[in-house]
Amino acid sequence: MKLIIGLGNPGIEYQFTPHNAGFLAVDRIAEYCNVTIANRRGRALTSKVTLAGHEVLLAKPETFMNLSGLSAAALVRELEIPIPSQDVIVIYDELDLPLGTIRIRERGSANGHNGVKSISGALGTEEWLRIRVGVGKPALADGREVKAGGKDYLLSPMRKQELAVLDEVLDRVRGAVNAIFTRGVSAAMNEFNRTVEG
Repeated sequence: MKLIIGLGNPGIEYQFTPHNAGFLAVDRIAEYCNVTIANRRGRALTSKVTLAGHEVLLAKPETFMNLSGLSAAALVRELEIPIPSQDVIVIYDELDLPLGTIRIRERGSANGHNGVKSISGALGTEEWLRIRVGVGKPALADGREVKAGGKDYLLSPMRKQELAVLDEVLDRVRGAVNAIFTRGVSAAMNEFNRTVEG
């Protein structure tokens, strides 16, 4: 069984914030599979689906973001996943990537992301597959980067225009998961890690 965990914060007030991009991505996959993520197990809301011939458990931790590892570790134990690097995909927001981009990585540091730090700590490894969903501000016309305001920005509702961009990205995340399952991680990285020209 494969495990796909979307990171976010529970609660309606956080639903459409940049920090909940992982939750929204997992919801999009569930929607595509005609299921609702509503079962409780491993301190998460979950749903079983079949994706590209694989049995998959979709999960949205009910812990807050900085304790996501508690849920991830509980689910890995319950599903008896011996090697997280092969069967676990975590989807989360990345402030250092501009909105409209995604990056697939096989390992990596937390880069200041508390949810990622929590998962690596709980699993005892940074070797797990991740899909990072860009939520940073796009560069200005002259190429200068706009630094989004950290925590306040991540926990504030997104604007209509930003949600429209994210909507398209969520479909790409679903495509990336499909590509990982059907063609392997390297092929998926080659296809989805390219910079999209705006």
